[in-house]
Amino acid sequence: MGRNHLRAIKASDQVQVVAIAEPAVAARTALEPTGLPLHADLESMLSAGGLDGVLVCVPSTMHLDTVKRLVVAKLPILCEKPVGITAEQAFLAARLTAHASVPLQVGFWRRFVPALKRLRERIAAGELGEIYLVACYQWDGAPPGEYFRTHSGGIFVDMGVHEFDQTRWLTGQEFGDISALASGVAAEPWPGDPESAQALCVLSGGSSALVSLGRRFPLGDVCKVEVFGTRNADECRFLWPPTADDTFFEALKVQAESFAAYARGGEREGAGGDDATAALAAAERAASHLASGGVPP
Repeated sequence: MGRNHLRAIKASDQVQVVAIAEPAVAARTALEPTGLPLHADLESMLSAGGLDGVLVCVPSTMHLDTVKRLVVAKLPILCEKPVGITAEQAFLAARLTAHASVPLQVGFWRRFVPALKRLRERIAAGELGEIYLVACYQWDGAPPGEYFRTHSGGIFVDMGVHEFDQTRWLTGQEFGDISALASGVAAEPWPGDPESAQALCVLSGGSSALVSLGRRFPLGDVCKVEVFGTRNADECRFLWPPTADDTFFEALKVQAESFAAYARGGEREGAGGDDATAALAAAERAASHLASGGVPP
């Protein structure tokens, strides 16, 4: 994900990457053509100074420890989702940064996609009426690599947190009961992590939500939202060929620019630590229900 951020920020005239900490020798060597100062670890980069904030793109299992170190350094933090692999870790990160008055923004980049912002405004304005159902779909072109898959917390934590945050953000509602079901079909079975899983959720305002996840899709990485209301309905294919990459990288760029403004003392536009905690809590409940064999809650 770090390379994606580098590509996105390169197009910005408001944010500049000035250093990279990368412990893996091969990855660090591959970054040499960027011409940026490269450090073998976070401590070296912090010691060199000259930073206004830090974008955290380490594996999810390392998010909390990295946030803790940056809190000590008093540096604003833009942390990739999900800020750990448990709601407890995200909660602790949120409390630590708040107590130290260190800005923390979480990389739920979809909050910066214009089509989704318009959909949220339509829902808030009542254009769709009262909402029956919000259905969020995320299907990737191919499964991630072995290291990522074994350190990401599973399909609901790795992928689903985006949908859970997106649902809360779009509707302004919180999650109630959550049921989950894994598909019995897998092109390449992976122990403990299905290639596809769905969650059906009750929301606090009476609406229902569907989260549909898949690790293999012939068109590549795609995301869409369907909203059904008492007055109208909408389908938003906000990440879909042939414009998927353009949407993704533009959102990452705008997110970084928004974070920079927040780090300078402005209002936070993106997600915060409490949002990450809520999304991970929902993901954990979905994963727990899945592990129980899909028994109704």
